[in-house]
Amino acid sequence: MIGRREFIAGSSATLATLSLGNSPPVRVAIDAGGKSTQGGWLRGRVSPGTRSLMLDDKPVAFAADGKFVIAFDRDAGPAAQLVAIHTNGSSFAMPLSISPRAWKIEHINAARRPGGITDENYARLRKAELARISAARKIETGAQGWRQDFIRPAPGRFSGRFGSQRVYRGQPGAYHSGLDIAGGANTPFVAPADGVVILAADAPFSLEGNLLMIDHGMGLNSAFLHSSQLLVKEGDAVIRGQQIGRIGSTGRATGPHLHWSMKWRENRIDPILMLPDVVATATR
Repeated sequence: MIGRREFIAGSSATLATLSLGNSPPVRVAIDAGGKSTQGGWLRGRVSPGTRSLMLDDKPVAFAADGKFVIAFDRDAGPAAQLVAIHTNGSSFAMPLSISPRAWKIEHINAARRPGGITDENYARLRKAELARISAARKIETGAQGWRQDFIRPAPGRFSGRFGSQRVYRGQPGAYHSGLDIAGGANTPFVAPADGVVILAADAPFSLEGNLLMIDHGMGLNSAFLHSSQLLVKEGDAVIRGQQIGRIGSTGRATGPHLHWSMKWRENRIDPILMLPDVVATATR
């Protein structure tokens, strides 16, 4: 029998509590700083004694101190639900409202052009590249960068925004999956947060060029595309602010820039929302 149900909201956190009789309450606290929006993320904490945490029926890992991170895909729906379950069987369901974003959509009065080489050799090459990327994202390193405030990996203007998309006579093209930073050729870029290198291309990939991927832990990872040079290798532990590569135009790129993309599990998220200094103006 439910004894009480209580919501406490403040400027720094939101706390949800459910008590069953004399049992310890189940609590979920959401930290300040995140964005419950398409392409956004949240960090929080579950109370001691929590057995499991679910986001829309999918398990969410949490650390020994109860901290966790979740994120929402670019095309996430308007609502989600966190459910925490205590070891005694009591539970709490926290509804989450996910605000929509006004993506930059460009309508083109022309047919969509076929993309690149489609011969069998290329198909085999691309299949192998995608397999490496997929395998890298499954690596669990125990990195702790997910706890940190992220920093810009490189100076320069944002020349391409996450989520933008072209529609060719009603046929949608692929949306832009990352944040482009227009730094000069060979400008060093740094790790935005602590992590472990899970992929460092030993030869340029067909689309991504010299690809570097870093695991920040708890399913959160960064990818850096088109580098002219990689300064780290697979298995290296890196710290926030450490130089990890140089900006280039390898792979399918029209000029030197850093393409920074991020995923939490299978959800593509907006890297700009990880940057506290610009997050206030990032959503519309």
